[in-house]
Amino acid sequence: MISDRYAQHQQPYGTAYEQMLERVRYEGAYPTREKAEEAIRLVLAGLGRQVTGDERVHLAACLPLEAARVLTAQIPDTQPLTGWSFVKDLAARTGASLATTRWDTGSVFAAVAAHAGPDLITRILHQLPTGYALLFGRAELTPTA
Repeated sequence: MISDRYAQHQQPYGTAYEQMLERVRYEGAYPTREKAEEAIRLVLAGLGRQVTGDERVHLAACLPLEAARVLTAQIPDTQPLTGWSFVKDLAARTGASLATTRWDTGSVFAAVAAHAGPDLITRILHQLPTGYALLFGRAELTPTA
């Protein structure tokens, strides 16, 4: 007889997360689903340390449950990182190259943007320091003096 505990670990991910995983795998050209999931977990954990307030709550509500759990399990940093510092921080945590980490970030952020929609992403970008727009595949617009 299979215990409930064992059965819980064998249940597949929700459909929305499966679609997110496949999108990241496609966007990032990852050879396996495991590589795509590793990127999702790394980048969403990092993003969870940066996004705060209502934007954090709304973003978590837009994401598949499995992704939202990774995002919200993180305690936000008291000093937000710029986009480039975000990539460097993730690379340092994993030992991956900056180029690979930048690639992972862009691949995951493309899927996050698809779930969140342009309005929420715009609000998040207004909250974060400079450099994140490019990571989300947008132009970095700065106000004129």
